[in-house]
Amino acid sequence: MIEPAKAAVFDVGRVLFHWQLRALFEKLIDDADELDWFLANVVTEEWHFQHDRGTPLAQMVPERVALFPDYEEHIRAYTARFNETVPGPVDGTHELVRRLRERGVPLYCLTNFGDEFWQGFRPTEPIFDVFEDIVVSGVEKVAKPSGRIYEIVEERAGRQGNLLFFTDDNPANIAAARERGWDAHLFTDAFALEAQLAKAGLL
Repeated sequence: MIEPAKAAVFDVGRVLFHWQLRALFEKLIDDADELDWFLANVVTEEWHFQHDRGTPLAQMVPERVALFPDYEEHIRAYTARFNETVPGPVDGTHELVRRLRERGVPLYCLTNFGDEFWQGFRPTEPIFDVFEDIVVSGVEKVAKPSGRIYEIVEERAGRQGNLLFFTDDNPANIAAARERGWDAHLFTDAFALEAQLAKAGLL
């Protein structure tokens, strides 16, 4: 039996694309102190993570509006204008993806991303067309660093352990991947990633 080729698995947020709630809400809140308070208390990354884990926006948003009625317009903008929290690609990583593709390296994504937001974001970015499969937490109803979502990647990629090169910006997600034997690397920038990919024999 021939062993499958090593595959590269990319996180999306802060690896392929910048992601920051501030990118949207700084357009809506002029006062710097109020903006900081809003992002720390109202539309927070922790609250947002519920959607990544599968909680529908139809549940999340009304609950939040009830808690912070003075910010109803802003909370609803989180739903309507979510793509504005993704200000653009991370420098250099898309080029690495294309180089890997040209070399025939199997490519996958593993992302914590809400299902509803993913449906609105995915069609806007053709870079995702080069990936063989994309495992999305909001679709699967389980998020990194839960071991189950890594298992889903293994099942769908037909690979385990060192046959999966993984890059992610979150140390907890890297630790979970390493526990499964993946060749996992904490993402800092494209330059460091290029060196890691070369060391792994993928570039």
